[in-house]
Amino acid sequence: MTLIPKAVLIGMPGAGKTRIGQDVAELLDVEFVDSDVEIEEREGVKIPQIFETRGEAEFRRIEADTILEYLHDFDGVLSLGGGAPMTDRVYDALESYIGEGGTVAYLDADPNEAIARASRSGNRPLLADGAAKKWRKLYSQRRPVFERLANCIVHTKGKNPMQAAQNIADSANERVVHVTGADPYDVRIGAHVGNHLAEVLGDKPVRIALIHTTPVQRHSDRARTLLRRAGYQVSDITIPDAEAGKTIEVANGIWKRLGEEGFTRSDAVVGLGGGAATDLAGFVAATWMRGIRYVNCPTSLLAMVDASTGGKTGINTEAGKNLVGSFYTPAGVLADLTTLATLPNDIFVEGLGEVAKSGFIMDTEILRILEENAEALRTFDPEHVSDELEHVIAELIERTVRVKAHHVSSDLKEKGLREFLNYGHTMGHAIEKLEHFRWRHGNAVAVGMVYAAELAHLLGYIDQDLVDYHRSLLSSLGLPTSWDGGSFEDVLALMHRDKKARGNMLRFVVLDRPGHVIHLDNPPADAVEEAFRRIQR
Repeated sequence: MTLIPKAVLIGMPGAGKTRIGQDVAELLDVEFVDSDVEIEEREGVKIPQIFETRGEAEFRRIEADTILEYLHDFDGVLSLGGGAPMTDRVYDALESYIGEGGTVAYLDADPNEAIARASRSGNRPLLADGAAKKWRKLYSQRRPVFERLANCIVHTKGKNPMQAAQNIADSANERVVHVTGADPYDVRIGAHVGNHLAEVLGDKPVRIALIHTTPVQRHSDRARTLLRRAGYQVSDITIPDAEAGKTIEVANGIWKRLGEEGFTRSDAVVGLGGGAATDLAGFVAATWMRGIRYVNCPTSLLAMVDASTGGKTGINTEAGKNLVGSFYTPAGVLADLTTLATLPNDIFVEGLGEVAKSGFIMDTEILRILEENAEALRTFDPEHVSDELEHVIAELIERTVRVKAHHVSSDLKEKGLREFLNYGHTMGHAIEKLEHFRWRHGNAVAVGMVYAAELAHLLGYIDQDLVDYHRSLLSSLGLPTSWDGGSFEDVLALMHRDKKARGNMLRFVVLDRPGHVIHLDNPPADAVEEAFRRIQR
């Protein structure tokens, strides 16, 4: 199996890459390699001599060859020379490495401190004379490249080497999914990713509206501490839990607070909690001053795999769920796995409904992982999670987010491909509405997927075995597969209000094989009703 480094460190001369890199390697219990040292050992001469006798272009070729070799055959911590990422071959290779799940950490050092350290070294050929002036010139050229490339930025000022190393070690154990599009952003998945909150918010906001629910008070307390430590003014806003928080009345109360407290277009919102909380926080951010920066910090499995990613924000109304809202992308999503340690079993299990959906519509490996771990997932106990199960959960979240990212990156406003993420949702949303949102979303979607499978089978798209597989897999995870809480007439009326509907024509998302979905427009009325009858038993 091809190995990739745990982390690659980049930064200016004097940033402390060697010292901090050694500490990162110690924390991760892996080997450390400095590319400059490796080059000198291989060539048998110091780097300044290579510059002098062979020229910078030849040195950069040697450097690139060495780095690319390590990127493909080394699983430790690798520190690069200051100018290495400026070489196209190295930059492209580091981009590919990030795409494979690697961590490129940019050490952004205080210029005065870094210049002082770099000046003491006799091994900086580009800083031979007039070190301070040359350093600052190189810094102006390289910093934008470093910031654009890195998926972990560590500001070292005020941190000792071990503190900086701990930040990188935490990032190396994270999973990062990049959501592309007009406004790209990253979804970070891992323990303590909340530590990146200030990094994602940036230095422009002065005020932060921290919107959260009461059940996540422990996590909101930590977020508030991190925000205040970073110098932000924090407005703590508590909203009702679950769907009760997604109303125009709640949103209006928050708008009033923002106005009274002087929130401007450069300030920001942090949504912390389950899917309803992040939906509401995103809607407030999208509408205040016609759009301000926001970050989602999901604390439930459902929110991590669904609501927090994709830029869908909204509230519920009497007419239905999520019919009022906006497509508005977050600056980032921080899915901190430590928050799952406080998640009740039933709320964890409902999130598996959206995970399974992603397996049915695209990534069938998700289905295999769910099958193999069904009992452990169904009996999830937050106080007794093994390392093995923790790894399984992290992989399921990453895979599910990647499925969502695939669909939303090219279709933010749900005009085509993104609609496929609504597998099971036409019936699921109707159930939620008729149950007055007493049914949780993931449970309703599970029944909705069985309904969609029955409909597809009735119309000849899939066989009975795949319908049965829906029921058996979802049941093994502790999810419901039937519902008898309302009339067909009531369900049909709500289906016609579904966002996928076109005029008076019903539109469904159905499978035609595992891992592949299609649109089903205006199916026969008798099949729509018969599929409903089949989920009642």
